[in-house]
Amino acid sequence: MQFSAAQIAMMINGKVEGNPEASVASFGKIEEAIEGQLAFLANPKYEEFLYTTKASIVIINDAQELKETVKATLIRVPDAYTAFATLLDKYQQIQTQQLSGIQQPAYIDATSKIGENVFIGAFAYIGEKAIVGSGVKIFPNAYVGNNVVIGDNSIIHPGVKIYHNCIIGKNVTIHAGTVIGGDGFGFAPQADGSFRKVPQIGNVIIEDNVEIGSNSTIDRATIGSTIIRSGAKLDNLLQIAHNVEVGSNSVIAAQSGISGSTKIGKNAMIGGQVGIVGHIQIADGTKINAQSGVSKSIKTPNTAVTGSPAYDYTAALRSQAIARKLPEMEKRLKELEQLVKDLTEKK
Repeated sequence: MQFSAAQIAMMINGKVEGNPEASVASFGKIEEAIEGQLAFLANPKYEEFLYTTKASIVIINDAQELKETVKATLIRVPDAYTAFATLLDKYQQIQTQQLSGIQQPAYIDATSKIGENVFIGAFAYIGEKAIVGSGVKIFPNAYVGNNVVIGDNSIIHPGVKIYHNCIIGKNVTIHAGTVIGGDGFGFAPQADGSFRKVPQIGNVIIEDNVEIGSNSTIDRATIGSTIIRSGAKLDNLLQIAHNVEVGSNSVIAAQSGISGSTKIGKNAMIGGQVGIVGHIQIADGTKINAQSGVSKSIKTPNTAVTGSPAYDYTAALRSQAIARKLPEMEKRLKELEQLVKDLTEKK
């Protein structure tokens, strides 16, 4: 499928510089793109490739000044990165919209309700009284348990498992291999040293416009709900424990783990391999640096922390700067000690 520069500019509210009839059929990196591909420039470090790229069309920022002649047709927008993301999203939508119907073999319980224009792939399982909204795409080998609700236009990728009674909102994307609603890690210690399982009878609620990466696990609540609020973006390989709440528009990078009953505020940013203990509060807008260990509540909004145990990010940078100077400081201290000794002996 080909698009002209004029058509693309209309999609992203851009202005064309060059040939409006220039056309592309695929995407490429600005340093590697070939004729017939669309690229973008957002990072100044790649500006040199703007003048050598073979891409037919390049999206650039309005503020980008040209230092040399550019062969490609340009489309200027306020934010090239966001515009390029918009185009990729539209391209992906076109691809998924082509999928429709129910492939065989697939099991769909007679008591379930299936909306219009859905796609259900081969070997998918839809349980009793499940509700699948209109425009939903459920790829092969996905499991949708009893009483599960999936909102309109959500995408469930291959091998996703959604346990009974969980609720998935509209426009949610769950990538391959993720498990929604597995049992939380609840075991009561007994007098004889053994552990007795505590039944996990709650569910998971994922609100609208959430995206969850591959091979992540979001455990069902012991009682009540584990909740992922609207607009949250979760990476691959995450562990979200029972009764956790992730605030709206928060982002969590890969290999992080959040222990039970912790509440994360909205617009939080959590780096990769972060560990957060249970039963604490993380304030709105908190930024947690990669590989940090958070052991207590963060109550002040928009705080940045790092380290294990995590503490104020700016203070941590100062500490690191001082630590790098310790050998020099030790040398100066010894010199001062010698000077004091020499002065004392002269008396």
